Amino acid sequence: MDRDARPLPPIAPRHPSRRSWHGIELVDDYAWLRDPAYPAVETPEILDHLRAENAYADTVLAPEQELAERLFEELKGRLKQDDASVPTPWGPFLYGWRFEPGAQYRRWYRRPREGGAETVFLDEPKLAEGAAYFNLRTYAPSPDHALIAYSTDRDGSERYVIEVIDPTTGEGLADRIANTSGTPVWGDGQTLYYCELNEQLRPFRVRRHALGSDPATDPIVFEEHDPGFFVGISRTLSGAYVLIGTGDHVTSEIHLLQTDAVDAAPRMIAARRAGHQYSVSHRGDRLLIVTNDRHRNFRLVEAPDATPDEAHWTEIIPGSDASYLVGAAAFRDFVVVASRERGLVQIRLRYDDGAIVEVPWPEPAYAAGLGANHEYGADRLRLSYSSMVTPASVIDFHPADRRMEVLKVQEIPSGYDKGRYRTERLEATAPDGVRVPISIVYPKDFPRDGTGPLLLYGYGSYGMGLDPSFGTSRLSLLDRGIAFAIAHVRGGDELGRGWYDDGKLEKKTNTFSDFIACAERLVAERWTAPGRIAIEGGSAGGMLVGAVLNQRPELWGCALALVPFVDVLNTILDETLPLTPIEWPEWGNPIEDVAAFERIRGYCPYQNLSVQAYPPTFVRAGLSDPRVTYWEPAKWVAKLRATKTDDNLLVLRTNMDAGHFGASGRFDELQERAEEFAFLLKVLRAT
Repeated sequence: MDRDARPLPPIAPRHPSRRSWHGIELVDDYAWLRDPAYPAVETPEILDHLRAENAYADTVLAPEQELAERLFEELKGRLKQDDASVPTPWGPFLYGWRFEPGAQYRRWYRRPREGGAETVFLDEPKLAEGAAYFNLRTYAPSPDHALIAYSTDRDGSERYVIEVIDPTTGEGLADRIANTSGTPVWGDGQTLYYCELNEQLRPFRVRRHALGSDPATDPIVFEEHDPGFFVGISRTLSGAYVLIGTGDHVTSEIHLLQTDAVDAAPRMIAARRAGHQYSVSHRGDRLLIVTNDRHRNFRLVEAPDATPDEAHWTEIIPGSDASYLVGAAAFRDFVVVASRERGLVQIRLRYDDGAIVEVPWPEPAYAAGLGANHEYGADRLRLSYSSMVTPASVIDFHPADRRMEVLKVQEIPSGYDKGRYRTERLEATAPDGVRVPISIVYPKDFPRDGTGPLLLYGYGSYGMGLDPSFGTSRLSLLDRGIAFAIAHVRGGDELGRGWYDDGKLEKKTNTFSDFIACAERLVAERWTAPGRIAIEGGSAGGMLVGAVLNQRPELWGCALALVPFVDVLNTILDETLPLTPIEWPEWGNPIEDVAAFERIRGYCPYQNLSVQAYPPTFVRAGLSDPRVTYWEPAKWVAKLRATKTDDNLLVLRTNMDAGHFGASGRFDELQERAEEFAFLLKVLRAT
C-alpha cells in the first residue's frame, strides 16, 4: 500500500506509570496494556487496542494478500499432504503417525511388530474439533503397553491436561489431571507421575496418581520451594527409574525414584550448588552422569546406582576445551556420547570392551542428533540429519557394520533440486576480536556485487545453539533471489559452553555486537548492502532484533520480530511472572543488583527506543503466551510508533487464540509464515 494511502495506525493512549528502583525512576507510558487479571485478558480497552492493531494489519497488508496467498500455496506445495513418520519400535509394537490429506493434525497409530492390524489410538483432528488452538504435547505407553497417557493444551497457555486411554478399544479412562506441565511418566502400569503448575505457571511439584483415584488426593512426591527452580520428570530408557530434576538455566539437582517401588522416597544424586549442572542416565547397576563440576565443557562420570553421590563418581571421559560434551544416553550394550566439536555435533558409541564407533556424517556442515530411541536393548541407533541444502532425513545407524540406513528423506512434492543452491561457512570478527561463525545458503546465481537481499537470523540465549539445518519455507526466499544466513552469535553454545558464558549476564552485549559484526562482514564481502538486510528473531531472538534495531537501524531493510522479548527490564523486575526468577541466572537480578539493573536498562529494547528512523517492522504476539506475555510486543510497538521519525510500515499481529508458538495447525502455521514473507518481500522489493 502506498504510504500516502495508508490509514492512520492505532495510537495507544499514554497513562504514565512510575516506579523507582535503586533511586532511579522508571516511567512507563504503556504499562496499562498489561491486564491486571492476567492470565485472563478481559479489560475492554486492552482488547479493543489489540483488535485495532489487527484490523490495521489487515488493511495495510491487504495489497500483499495476493502475494501471501501465492506464498502459502508454495509453502503448502512443499508439504506432503499424506506425510507419515518412520514407525518406531517400542515394546511389542511399532508406533507412528500420519496426516490425512487436508488435515491440520496427525493421527497416531501402532501395529504389532510381528505383523497385524493397525490401531489408531490418538486422533488429533477429532480431539481438536471446535478448538481454535490444539497441541498434543506427548504420549506415553504404560510399561505393558496396555494403556497410553497423553497431554493436551487447548488455548496456548501451556497448562496441559493429562488423560489416559485404552488403545485397544479407544475408550478413555475417567482419569483427567489438569494444570500440569504435560509430561506424564509411568511408574508401574497403574501409577502415573506428573508435574503440577502453580499460579505463576511454574512446574513446582511432582504428584503420584493411582489410576481410578481422585487427582485431588494425589500424594506429593517432591516439591520445589525455590521460585527460581522449575521441576521436570522423565523415565530412564532402562525403565528402572523415574528421574525428578529441578533447576534453573545453570544449576540442577536430580532425584531417583524406583519404578517398582511406588511408595519409596526419592533419592538425591548430588545436592544443588550454584553453577553445577548435571544430567543422568541408567545402565545396569550404574548411573552415567554428564557434569560440569570440573570443566565448563562437561565430563562423563559413572557411579553405582545404590550410592550415586559425588563421593562415588568415577571419570570416564574428562572435560576438554576442544570437545563440548552435550549428552549421554545409556543403552544395554553401549553408551551414546554426543558432543560439539568445531561447532558440529559428533555422536560416538562406546562399548564395554573399550571400542568406540563414530557416526560418519556425509557433509562438512550439518545438523544432526538422536531421533526416537525407545528400546533399551536396541542394536541400532535412530538419528536425524539435515543440512542447509539437504532435506531432513531419518537414519538408522548400524554400529556392527558402521552402516547408515536412510529410512526417510523429507519429500517435497512440488520438487526440489539441490543443485540450484550453494552453502558456505563464513566468519565475522567481533569488536573484541572473536571470530563469529555465519552459515549461509543462497541460489547458485546469487550476485556478489552488493545488490543482493539477504535474511539474517539470530537467537543467542540460554545456550541454545543454532545448527545449519534445512528449511522448506526459506526456498520461497531463495527462489526469489534472497540469501539466508544464520549468525551463530555468543549466547548460544555452538562453540562450547564458553560461547554461552560469553553471551550472558555482564557479557550479554556480545550477542548484539556479534550479530552486527556478522552483518558488516556480509556487507564487506559484497553479499549484500545496508538497507538490503532483513533480520529475524523470535522470543529471546526477538530481543536481539530489538536491540540491534536501536543500535544500527540504518543497516536493516526490515525486521521480523516474532513474540519478541523486548520489555526485558520490566519483566525481570517482576517476580510475579512465571519465568522471572528462573531468568535471573541468564540476565542478572536487577531487583537486588544495581549493576544488573543498569546493565539490562542499557540494552533493553523497550527502554532504549530513541528518536530516529527505524526500518519497516513486522511484530507477532500471542494473547495466551506465558513465555513472552502479549503486552511486551504490544507496549514496544506502541512506544515505537510514538518515537520513530519515519513513516515506514510497523505492524503488530496478535493471535487472539494462541500462545508462544503461534498457530497450531500445520496449514495455519504456514499462513502465518506466508504473511511474514509477503511483508519481507514487499519492503525489500524482491517480489
